[in-house]
Formats: sequence, structure tokens, C-alpha cells
Amino acid sequence: MSQLRIGAALAMAVALAGCGGTVTEPKEDARNSGGGAAGNYENSRVTDMLDLGAGGGGAGGGLTPVNRHLWRASLDTLSYLPLASTDPFTGVIATDWAASPDAPNERFKVTAYVRSPELTAQALQVAVYREVRDEAGAWVTAPVAGATARQLEDAILLRARQLKLGERQAG
Repeated sequence: MSQLRIGAALAMAVALAGCGGTVTEPKEDARNSGGGAAGNYENSRVTDMLDLGAGGGGAGGGLTPVNRHLWRASLDTLSYLPLASTDPFTGVIATDWAASPDAPNERFKVTAYVRSPELTAQALQVAVYREVRDEAGAWVTAPVAGATARQLEDAILLRARQLKLGERQAG
């Protein structure tokens, strides 16, 4: 019971610390690189705490316990984009706009939503946004291929399963 209280107090402290507007940033080598290595983000401490409320009931106040494997896999899979914000307590990962050196007149950003403590396809939703430069040089919204978000979701789910299997083999 005391471990539960300590865990709850730690979760509250982290949640309150997040109210200060801190943004988790990727390491410099991952920014706009077009293909960084998995695991470039330094928030494993937060990832380790993600299952604090997964045992039942929830934490209340709109907080949703998220699956730590989906969370980590989302960060790994989106590591080639600069992070704008992350919130492990609501399950939202938002990237900033990034352009590939191969297509400087086109940029993307992604928002991933981890909605459940379960490792299922229904627990994950990805939204992809695209902009292109017009003749005047302004960024305008452009359509995204329908399969793009689904491909990212599939990649995240695959990575999450790999993480879970790796954890089982190590444990």
C-alpha cells in the first residue's frame, strides 16, 4: 500500500511539474534529420511511470493510463521529427513541423494519441498533417495520402510488440 502512495505522489509531482510548460525535446542529432535512430528521446523515466494507474480505476481528473510500450514505440517511431510536446498522462505526442532535405517545399507534423493501457490497435490513433509552399512562399494545407497515418500506426504497433517481447525475454 505504501508503494501505491509513493507512486501516486510521484505521479502527481511529475504532473504538476508538467504544468510549467516544459517541452520534451529530442537530441540535436535527431532534429529534421529525416531518419534518426530509435530511442533518441530522453524520457525513459516518464515511460517507466506510465503504468502507475493501469491497475484499475484510473487516476481521475481526465488522466488516462497509457500503454508504456505504445508510448515508447510512438517516440521511437517518430524520432525523426522534432517534438513539440508530450503528455504521458493524457497520451498525446505532438511533433513540430519538419521538412525533408529532399523536399524542402513540403513539411509534415504528426500527432499520436495513446488512448488505453492495453496494447491494441484501438489504443492508438495517429493524425498526419501536411503543408506545401505556394508561389508566394506561404505554407498552405495540403492533403495527406490516406494510408500514411495507417502506415505510421502499423509501424508503432510493430515496435510496441517488439518492446514487449524484448521485455519478456529480459525478465
